[in-house]
Amino acid sequence: MPELPEVETTVRGLAPVLEGATIAAIETRRADLRRPFPIDLRQRMTGARVVALGRRAKYGLIDTDRGDTLIFHLGMSGRWRIDPGELLPHDHLLIDTGAGRRVALNDPRRFGSVDLWPSDALAEFPAFAALGPEPLGPGLTGAGLHKALAGRRASIKLMLLDQRIVAGLGNIYVCEALHLARIAPQRPAGDLSRAKLDRLVEAIRAVLLSAIEAGGSTLRDYARPDGELGYFSKQFAVYGREGEACACGGIVARYAEGGRSTFWCPKCQRG
Repeated sequence: MPELPEVETTVRGLAPVLEGATIAAIETRRADLRRPFPIDLRQRMTGARVVALGRRAKYGLIDTDRGDTLIFHLGMSGRWRIDPGELLPHDHLLIDTGAGRRVALNDPRRFGSVDLWPSDALAEFPAFAALGPEPLGPGLTGAGLHKALAGRRASIKLMLLDQRIVAGLGNIYVCEALHLARIAPQRPAGDLSRAKLDRLVEAIRAVLLSAIEAGGSTLRDYARPDGELGYFSKQFAVYGREGEACACGGIVARYAEGGRSTFWCPKCQRG
């Protein structure tokens, strides 16, 4: 599933095409993805001007001058294609601009979603209502994490995947951030000191920013809107590297927890 860096990369790729543009036409080529497209999508979006693009957790946001925000989720295999030469069978949503540009939302597995919501009430969108702070924003702090995790006996790995604690973190980047912070993923979250959580916050930001700079990770079907593949996967320190050498000289191990594989180095992640 595309994670936060992939969504951020997607939003940045769409911005030069859509920001400031007037939507000349919008077309749905099927009735639904994971759920139906908004029935008034064409009426509310045609003729609107895109005033900003953004992201909340793993959702992309397209704001218009009509006070509406198109909220998209890429699901398991979704990606936007810019100025496609020809339409593909799984290009399910088309947006044409007054400048003659086109973007197509391609989603072969149809686990993505598209919603319309009032821009001034985004905090009330059901998927956003219980989200924690953005990991790249000022709301994520060691002090805040220390308070949120106090008394929690679940592992720090599972707690970081809880969207109520931190919004938008996924399995790949949690593994990488814990490794960079030298924290054992099995450690009970409530046992971590404020100093270690300060270090963890710094590691989360560093890993995410590096992934965004690299254009995200190429996993299964993910690609940036311009069609280029992301290359952060070539920089993974532990993820997907079971049995390989860690930079510290240890051997990367793997275990399953919460239905996901956790990759870590028992030698350097003892904190």
